[in-house]
Amino acid sequence: MIAEQPTELEHNPQLPLSQALLLPRIAIESTTPVIDAGQFAVKVVVDEPVVVTTKVFADGHDKLAVKLCWRGSADAQWRSLTMTDLGNNGWEGQFTLTEQGRYGFRIEAWIDQFGSFCYELGKKHMAGVPVSLELQEGRSHVQQAATRSEGTLSEQLHALHHELSGLLEAEQVALFLHERSAELMAQADHRAFLSISPEYPLDVERGLAQFASWYELFPRSITDDPARHGTFNDVHLRLSMIHDMGFDVLYFPPIHPIGRSYRKGPNNSLTAGPDDPGSPYAIGSEEGGHEAIHWELGTREDFRRLVAAAADHGLEIALDFAIQCSQDHPWLKEHPGWFNWRPDGSIKYAENPPKKYQDIVNVDFYAVDAIPSLWLALRDVVIGWVEEGVKIFRVDNPHTKPLPFWQWLIADVRAQYPEVIFLAEAFTTPAMMARLGKVGYSQSYTYFTWRNTKAELATYFTELNESPWRECYRPNFFVNTPDINPGFLHESGRPGFLIRAVLATMGSGLWGMYSGFELCESAPVPGKEEYLDSEKYQIRPRDFTAPGNIIAEIAQLNRIRRQNPALHSHLGLKVYNAWNDNILYFGKRSADGSNFILVAVSLDPVNAQEASFELPLWEMDLPDDAQTSGEDLMSGHRWTWYGKTQWMRIEPWHQPFGIWRITAI
Repeated sequence: MIAEQPTELEHNPQLPLSQALLLPRIAIESTTPVIDAGQFAVKVVVDEPVVVTTKVFADGHDKLAVKLCWRGSADAQWRSLTMTDLGNNGWEGQFTLTEQGRYGFRIEAWIDQFGSFCYELGKKHMAGVPVSLELQEGRSHVQQAATRSEGTLSEQLHALHHELSGLLEAEQVALFLHERSAELMAQADHRAFLSISPEYPLDVERGLAQFASWYELFPRSITDDPARHGTFNDVHLRLSMIHDMGFDVLYFPPIHPIGRSYRKGPNNSLTAGPDDPGSPYAIGSEEGGHEAIHWELGTREDFRRLVAAAADHGLEIALDFAIQCSQDHPWLKEHPGWFNWRPDGSIKYAENPPKKYQDIVNVDFYAVDAIPSLWLALRDVVIGWVEEGVKIFRVDNPHTKPLPFWQWLIADVRAQYPEVIFLAEAFTTPAMMARLGKVGYSQSYTYFTWRNTKAELATYFTELNESPWRECYRPNFFVNTPDINPGFLHESGRPGFLIRAVLATMGSGLWGMYSGFELCESAPVPGKEEYLDSEKYQIRPRDFTAPGNIIAEIAQLNRIRRQNPALHSHLGLKVYNAWNDNILYFGKRSADGSNFILVAVSLDPVNAQEASFELPLWEMDLPDDAQTSGEDLMSGHRWTWYGKTQWMRIEPWHQPFGIWRITAI
């Protein structure tokens, strides 16, 4: 009998006997990693071990056989391995997937009758209890297995039965308990009371979905004259520096034609001059929409050359996918039924109170004329850019678009192009941010931008390492964006920028920065977390060699990230004791324990801070008085630590942090 584990258990006080007889005798529960009982796929990257744990148990004292099985979405056959018994009903197994795509895994468990027999036989024989009847029972097990088997296996089992029949009692016991006998009987096992868990989905992506450094720039600002619009060809001049800083993703805001109607002027003013470029988020003009390129940036061939040149520098181009239209977008004339119109024939512009976007209108996903044509058109926009070599998309405000749309679009795109990565720019409620991860987003913006105190950061870092977040949500710690000039940076100067850079680069496998951060740009609109003279509304040339920059520090931080596997994910972070509320002290350790990084960050950009702190020797199975080797990964300096309790002093004008690699001596 095969009993499938139910996906939902309903309380039924009058369970009919006919149903009770069909329920699984063996319980399989508390399986991880699983999201919402298997409704959504757990996130995995290629070559990363998938560690599965479960609780499996049944009545009585029989031994159980427990298998971990997995397969790709297109595979007819399951692969499997025997799970390890951890005791107390716990089981564990792991497997590694080397190709991208959708997979599933499940647990299979049954009563191991021969294993149970051998266990009892061994105990009784060691205790000197007569076992002649047990040996007869064992030979019967082998005979039955041989009868139900075929070919070579049947022949081997018949031979085993024959051999057993001619041995003395002690010799039979030894042969029954031999590893070869167990292997043959396992192959012939009819798997009594087989119980099968539901199939739990996995979404396997390439490594860049979990470990990457993003750099954002406006191509139009790569110019030496605010009166001259930068081009794709100009961006070639920046590729070497961006690569040398250690970035691997180069992200552009929308590169499409910009509407003229209600175009915004400098600092989001409602009046634009004839030469003002407008916001690239006001997508669409008579020259085209989301599939087109703004003419001042260059041609499609220029874009293709840039994608190729970036790849030569180890950079992937990421594009902004913003589902919004200027009032000049061709869709308003070609597909008016995709929009909501007011009784007077006007259309409502976008708002995010207190912000107003008079130059933007939104589509209506559930308008009668929009289903399915709008959904398909947006999917085709993404596919079109994928075919131009773009495999990464930062999606603007996905939480304001329907979740079913994203669940369909991402799955549809990745079924054709599993290498495509989607980043959700969603600053909203935790439930919605998590759900976006569940429906398919590879990464997401986070609350990190507004976590500043030790308590806030420690709580947030810890939360991201716990279920359900760890299974469904990969945090990308952007330190700033064109829309967000964090308040912490307004007055903190160069030390403040280094503090946020270290928290981001060491806190997560994914981080990003918007151009100008390396120059410590921070001038705000008074009273707001917005940039004065925002690049969203004007061209802003920069001198990337300006004094006071932190380019060298960023390059070294990215180098440290690449060289230390412990830093390739946000997972595994633990906050340790440092007795000063202005110093956040945490560590990360690789899965095999060979790479252990400690990070201490002063959250005070002005004053020196001191603290006693603990080396986590217990994590390394070392006594409190052990000697360990320390290495400063910024300077290369090495030393020996003696014992668990140590002392630090951090001076922000020198370096507001320490990054140390600790090893046992």
